Amino acid sequence: MLAGIDEVDWASMEHAYGPADDVPGLLRGLASADPAEREQALDGMYGAVHHQGDVYACTLACIPFLFELVVDPGIHDRGSIVELLTSIGGIDLDEDDDEEFDEEETDEEEIEDAANYAMAASAVTAGAGAFFELIADEDPGVRLAAPLALATLHSHPVRVLALLRERLPVEPDEEVRLALVEAAGRVALRNRPLAGQAADWLSRLAAEAYAPALRLAALAQLARCAPDALPGDVVGMVAGLLAELRSTPGTSVGVPDPVGTAAQVDEPGPGEPAEERGAPVTLVGQVRALSAAESAGRSAPWTADLLRTLHVGLDDRVADRSALLIDQLSSPDRWQRIDAVRMSSGLIRAWRGSYEELVRLVGAQLADPEPRLAEAASHMLEDLFGLAAPAADALAARVASDPGSWVKEWESEPPGLGSAVKALARLGDARAVPALAAALERPEVPHDVGFAIGHLGAAAAPLAGVLRRRLGLLDLDEGVYDRASPLLGGLTALRAGEAAPEVLRVLRGAPEYRGEWLRTSALRALGSFGPAARCAVPELRALIRRPGTPAATEAAQALWAVEGDAEAVLPVLIEGLGAEHAHERRSAVSALGGLGAHAAAAAPRLRALLLHDELWLRVDAAIALWEVTGRSEESVPVMLAAWEKNRHVRVRVAECLALMGVAGAGSDAAHVLRAELASVRRHNAMDGGYGSHDTCEDEKLLVLCRRALHEVTGKGPTT
Repeated sequence: MLAGIDEVDWASMEHAYGPADDVPGLLRGLASADPAEREQALDGMYGAVHHQGDVYACTLACIPFLFELVVDPGIHDRGSIVELLTSIGGIDLDEDDDEEFDEEETDEEEIEDAANYAMAASAVTAGAGAFFELIADEDPGVRLAAPLALATLHSHPVRVLALLRERLPVEPDEEVRLALVEAAGRVALRNRPLAGQAADWLSRLAAEAYAPALRLAALAQLARCAPDALPGDVVGMVAGLLAELRSTPGTSVGVPDPVGTAAQVDEPGPGEPAEERGAPVTLVGQVRALSAAESAGRSAPWTADLLRTLHVGLDDRVADRSALLIDQLSSPDRWQRIDAVRMSSGLIRAWRGSYEELVRLVGAQLADPEPRLAEAASHMLEDLFGLAAPAADALAARVASDPGSWVKEWESEPPGLGSAVKALARLGDARAVPALAAALERPEVPHDVGFAIGHLGAAAAPLAGVLRRRLGLLDLDEGVYDRASPLLGGLTALRAGEAAPEVLRVLRGAPEYRGEWLRTSALRALGSFGPAARCAVPELRALIRRPGTPAATEAAQALWAVEGDAEAVLPVLIEGLGAEHAHERRSAVSALGGLGAHAAAAAPRLRALLLHDELWLRVDAAIALWEVTGRSEESVPVMLAAWEKNRHVRVRVAECLALMGVAGAGSDAAHVLRAELASVRRHNAMDGGYGSHDTCEDEKLLVLCRRALHEVTGKGPTT
């Protein structure tokens, strides 16, 4: 076993955490009879030798030994080793990658990494014939991992597809049968000439009298590799299959098992060895425990994965996907509804569409006694902002019935508002005000109260008094910024000029630690108060005597809002255009735009910034130049170029275009705006990540695009 392992010069190699001289121990650990030792070894392989998918020289040296382990029937958990080999060898390099590595432009480390990936793919592919034998192995875990390994790594996809088809009728394990079908989809995706052949087989599996799980798996893979081959009534078919799965004897449609059940099941019992009970926790073990906890109580835990695959394959067929989710949300099976809420979140976050009924049904889950279902629903609605309107009554009922969830406490973070309260506030619904009032009376005010008040607008006016009182009582010590920030944010949103004395006290007493941030927040509050903050004029005038500093720019902007003295603030803002940091220049640019024609003298300086390297600064300068001169011909090309270069600038650009009134028929601006409105994909949708405000920002973009095209009124408010 592992002959020659000690002849490899492991010490001369490195992995993610230093010298690779511990790799022989990890490989031997994979062959151990002790489950805890095997898990630790697997954790070490993923954590160091194949860290985050990286391939090192020691990873390459492991490949022959991993193959030796995987074909030895005496080794336990060989399915995990098959998965490890699949990960090591399954990294796809584009055909043009070799051309991209110009030694003058790419450092040696990147070249070496690419070479390692290529060698790993070659080495594992060369040994992939071993997986043919493993597809009929006695160990179900091995049989579960082998199909995907073959589909990913074997160099003869025709043989692989034939083997998958031959194996399916004789495979006794349902989950392995699903893996065979998934592997067929992977073969078709990686080898497009075989897509038609794979689609024919998958279509037969979906249509004939097979078990509902297998038919659902076939539909999911069809959606991935041959969506045009899907049956016309795919929604009805999937709904019927889900109903069949629910009616299968032994299927549970009751309350999911409590969180932690699976972890308790996996804990060693009293009769098991003490050393296993004391085994260190590994990342692999934690992932397995989380997976087990997620599967606990599900009669068919793989259903969620199949449905996710189906949704990915359906892609921009928003109406079909919504109909599927509406069916799931109407299911008596709580797990199907939990999955549907999660999938609904992903759909709405990435695609534009009509979601009223879907959102209403998500709102209905807030009243469910299963806490995970209600929690998932409230978290989804929190990120929808205005799109959550169909669930407003359900949110209000949830908030009113559960005061204990108004604020969430965290061990090492400041408290925050509960998701249902935030969702209701983001709708501008006054029924959130009692929860916010209670939050403001807590010893530690939640950090996001100010943002919530900003969405409520005038409805939150009754909160101004308590905000002012709490701000006036704060000790101005080094920790004051965290305590003052939510209060200042709320007062700014409410434009509560009566709080000017309390804000001025904070401005004057800002400590050294994070004092600049605190002064900025206080100055913005004073600026929002307008003439009601006249008591702060002497302080503001003192601050603008230090031009070129962030405080001077913010003070000048506030002084303009309070007193309207352009002669006093214009020199300060012009000097701010030369600030060291781009974000400070942007503040000065935006402030100059706010002065309008009073800042005409700054036009040449703003015009020069249209050529700046920083894209956001160019856009801000273009907008400010229009605001100052009233002429759009120089600004619009800069904004449209930025629109194409950086999608995240589009909301700001569309807002300005809506004010300009330049999107007449046939104009470049109109063409860009119409193209945006024609897209089903959200402009800021990202694969593998998202921001909590993404949906809100995209909906705002759509409103602004329509306004720019249909309400060409020139300068004026956008709301």
